[in-house]
Amino acid sequence: VLESDPFKLVEGMIIAAYAMGASYGYIYCRAEYPLAIARLQKTIKQCKEYGLLGKNILNSGFNFELKIKKGAGAFVCGEETALIASIEGKRGMPKPRPPYPSISGLWGKPTVINNVETFANVSAIINRGAKWFSSIGTETSKGTKVFALSGKIENSGLVEVPMGITLGEVVFNIGGGIPDGKKFKAVQIGGPSGGCLPKSVMDTPVDYESLKTVGAMMGSGGFVVMDEDTCMVDVAKYFLTFIQNESCGKCVPCREGTKRMLEIIERLTRNYSKEGDGKDDLLRFKGVLHLERLGNVIRDTSLCGLGQSAPNPVMSGLRYFRTEYEEHIYDRNCPAGVCKELLTYKIDPELCNGCGLCAMKSGVNAILGEKKHAHYIVEDKCIKCGMCYEACRKNAISVN
Repeated sequence: VLESDPFKLVEGMIIAAYAMGASYGYIYCRAEYPLAIARLQKTIKQCKEYGLLGKNILNSGFNFELKIKKGAGAFVCGEETALIASIEGKRGMPKPRPPYPSISGLWGKPTVINNVETFANVSAIINRGAKWFSSIGTETSKGTKVFALSGKIENSGLVEVPMGITLGEVVFNIGGGIPDGKKFKAVQIGGPSGGCLPKSVMDTPVDYESLKTVGAMMGSGGFVVMDEDTCMVDVAKYFLTFIQNESCGKCVPCREGTKRMLEIIERLTRNYSKEGDGKDDLLRFKGVLHLERLGNVIRDTSLCGLGQSAPNPVMSGLRYFRTEYEEHIYDRNCPAGVCKELLTYKIDPELCNGCGLCAMKSGVNAILGEKKHAHYIVEDKCIKCGMCYEACRKNAISVN
């Protein structure tokens, strides 16, 4: 919207400001989006030239100034009180509520905060009426929603869909399904702290209540599709790493809780038996039990929405893909072959002709053997780089 039709946003903010009597408005945009910022600046300039912004707009006696605030890209600044702090020049950290921003917000003044989609809908609703807008969507979730469709999908990009459409329709009808004949595995919806949902819930309507029921959320509109080659434990680790890095650190549950969750997940993706530190299957299983308890504590006691939703990738993974987690725990096996440290490379002595190509490619001397005799891999030295597998011309090396 900001890059293709910024006038929608500006018009919506002017109407909202007039309705509530506001004199100042801010558009908070990450500095990483220079095109959006440039077009917004041009839009604001044109609106001022035509008397649609500034003093005495259209001789109505209504004054409204609109400014752009460039953000540093902190994910936590999507939380309204952290966003306010950032505009005020402070560190972007959430505050306890009440008081709510509508009572005491920016510089202590009553402040209304909405996202771009909400303001962009205002002018259309004014022109066509609330009845028209209410005719789209479900009983409790009206209108449309824009998703960023990405991942292992034929048709990626931004898609606008009516509320109430099913997840399956978005993936298979609009997205075109999974490329290369692969099988669908999961979709992660709601941004980095959204839940991962399997094929069994693809009939779920896309609305706020239904998504919450299955362990996901609307969030920022992320819609990441995954195929059979995706490891759900690795996905949880990826999003937890992001969330942990983006935590502002103000409250203990989010700051320390996400750190501990990440440590447990990382343990599942590493072969501790090789390191000889005495970590057995029982301890790994206890780690998963702690994950569920820890996730509930973080969700219930964190200060803001970032911390409250942080456990979602892990909790939804345990709910729908527990078998995959258990394979990582008990068998030290990654079914998708993604967790490198759990892979095992072996040389078949019947197929190996002792050419030595694999040994030459190994930069850590993990492959031993005499020339023209079968070689073998020293497991304790192997770093799972896969160079030997690529070098072997006899297909003598297998990966388990």
